[in-house]
Amino acid sequence: MLFGTAFGSFAFYHTLITLVAIVSGLVMLAGLLGNRRQDGVHHVFLLFSVLTAVTGFLLPYKGITPAVAVGIVLSVLLIPALAGRYLFAMRGAWRPVYIVTAVAALYLNCFVLVVQSFVKFPALHALAPGNPPGGPVFGATQGIVLIAFVVAGYLAVRRFRPRG
Repeated sequence: MLFGTAFGSFAFYHTLITLVAIVSGLVMLAGLLGNRRQDGVHHVFLLFSVLTAVTGFLLPYKGITPAVAVGIVLSVLLIPALAGRYLFAMRGAWRPVYIVTAVAALYLNCFVLVVQSFVKFPALHALAPGNPPGGPVFGATQGIVLIAFVVAGYLAVRRFRPRG
């Protein structure tokens, strides 16, 4: 049974796919900030972000939850990111469209990572109990992550000028 064991569950694979999207996205973001094109990293990030959205929708459905809403927003963000990257080669207005939507997609994946970290790790869960977590520590953490991504996205738009 392929999806029956703890390390063979569909949720496990979804989590691994999401972690690849996050790590490659952070490398991509560092490249954007340093004006390095890194095409391969962008391809990996976009592929695994799409896979994250698709596999997330294949998890057991329990109605419209915050996770489903995040998946919908992620999917919507990926459409102009993919168009900006692959149809329009980040030319003209599509450069900032690509950067903003790609960074926003990465932020959403990191937002979910923070939520899951507070749910799954006992030390963090003790600081923000509940599922989903809440309270000032959780809110401050998510606020810091959001501010970091807004600043990084702004700087990436200003600094990244792809060539060829």
